[in-house]
Amino acid sequence: MFNFRAYGPAAVLLVGYLFVAGARGQKAVPLAAPLDAVMPSLDGYEVRNQTIGAEERRVAGMTNYVARLYMRDSLPAFATLVSYYDRQTRGKSIHSPRNCLPGAGWEVLSGGTAPITSNGSRYVVNRYLLKNGATRAVVYYWYQGRGRVVASEYAVKWNLLRDAAFRGHTEEALVRVVVPVAPPGAPNGGTLEKSLADASDLGQSIASRLISEVSKVLPASGTA
Repeated sequence: MFNFRAYGPAAVLLVGYLFVAGARGQKAVPLAAPLDAVMPSLDGYEVRNQTIGAEERRVAGMTNYVARLYMRDSLPAFATLVSYYDRQTRGKSIHSPRNCLPGAGWEVLSGGTAPITSNGSRYVVNRYLLKNGATRAVVYYWYQGRGRVVASEYAVKWNLLRDAAFRGHTEEALVRVVVPVAPPGAPNGGTLEKSLADASDLGQSIASRLISEVSKVLPASGTA
């Protein structure tokens, strides 16, 4: 029987060495199509492109991005972000939104995962309920690339190490949907429970569409 306690540290060191070696020889993989092709319009919504500052982009290390706000009846309905990394190395890899949210003033009320069906396939993505002052929002996010849609940060890191070492490329996208929860008494709201359910339903619908559209612009690299 394999004794992980005895050989585990050596295995971790080996994987780390392979990652370093693979990272040095990694190739940057360009998108198959522009990110602007991801959901540029949506029936019933006014779409506004948003800009991420140069310093924020530098810190995040992203190669490219598209951020959009979708308005309905002159009110923000939801926002999307797709940030793409043509390769990931030390200091230039995807940052988990879970680690960035507190610094932006958001408090996590609940977190977990949710199933999403897209083009007949079932995926699991992250789902969080956030609060910032009196504002609440439902957030869906996941990591998409190299033929995978992944929620777990641990799985993402393992895939990154393995693919850097054995495949020589680590291109990947972070995809996020933020849906404001209408406060009780708002024109389009109701009870908090109903507003939360409506925001969750909309978020799942948009997430399903985004998984499909993002897959069309990502490199067709497949999985190992």
